[in-house]
Amino acid sequence: MTAAITTRTLDAPGATITYDVHGSLGDARTLLLVGSPMDATGFTTLAGHFTDRPVVTYDPRGTGRSMRTDGHGEITPGDHAGDLRRVVEAIGGEPVDVLASSGGAVNSLAWVAEHGEQVHTLVAHEPPLATLLRDHRAFTSAIEDMHQTYQRDGLGPAMAKFIFIVGFDGELPDGFQFPPLDPAQFGLPVEDDGSRDDALLAQNLRNCTGYRPDMDALRAAGTRIVMARGEASGQTMAARGADALAEVIGAELVRFPGDHGGFLGGEYGMRGEPDGFAQRLRDVLDGA
Repeated sequence: MTAAITTRTLDAPGATITYDVHGSLGDARTLLLVGSPMDATGFTTLAGHFTDRPVVTYDPRGTGRSMRTDGHGEITPGDHAGDLRRVVEAIGGEPVDVLASSGGAVNSLAWVAEHGEQVHTLVAHEPPLATLLRDHRAFTSAIEDMHQTYQRDGLGPAMAKFIFIVGFDGELPDGFQFPPLDPAQFGLPVEDDGSRDDALLAQNLRNCTGYRPDMDALRAAGTRIVMARGEASGQTMAARGADALAEVIGAELVRFPGDHGGFLGGEYGMRGEPDGFAQRLRDVLDGA
């Protein structure tokens, strides 16, 4: 049975945040699904596996339906953390369970460091925390190269570099340089449309990957923090970020089916292993 979905909005400094309530709040502990810069659309399949409890999905500021009122520019994990706090306050303020993936995992770690009382269990799936990796200098340089490419040449060339770097399996060598990349090879536009407001490349990329978690606050939080990485992710950056943070803060590390998009069920033309992913998530949450 498909849960009824109610769409709501809330005002935040610099943005109007749109979120969806699947089912009826109060029936059980709410599960909040968090991505970034991915919006709520990416969790359509996963949310459908949890019709026995209320699920909340949302569009991060500057993405999808959550329009910014402060113009453009870069957003920090702290900004997103404030929005997550506001969403939980708006739905009643009770501690929620959270599955957060990619940039959403980074933002949720920033949230728990400040307001852990709002989160019962955080499953942080593959946060791209380049700052924690042994090759962080090479990654920081590559990410800055991506940013400059976007500002100079537009979306296609920069996204080609992004796709290359997130799929790189292993440590980046010192002095890493991107090989020649053809945007068309990745189905990306070759022509520059002149826009410079992309949610990933213009708003979130540098501050997300450059975030340094507050380790002491995370260790002291009452939240149960579970780090998650894909069974098929190898030694890609985001999976390594999960490994590294689990070791530093002493958190449980759980392997989930699939790779970075293991929860996807055809959204964006990509399919992971959503049935197995959902069952693993249920097992982790039930084990709290």
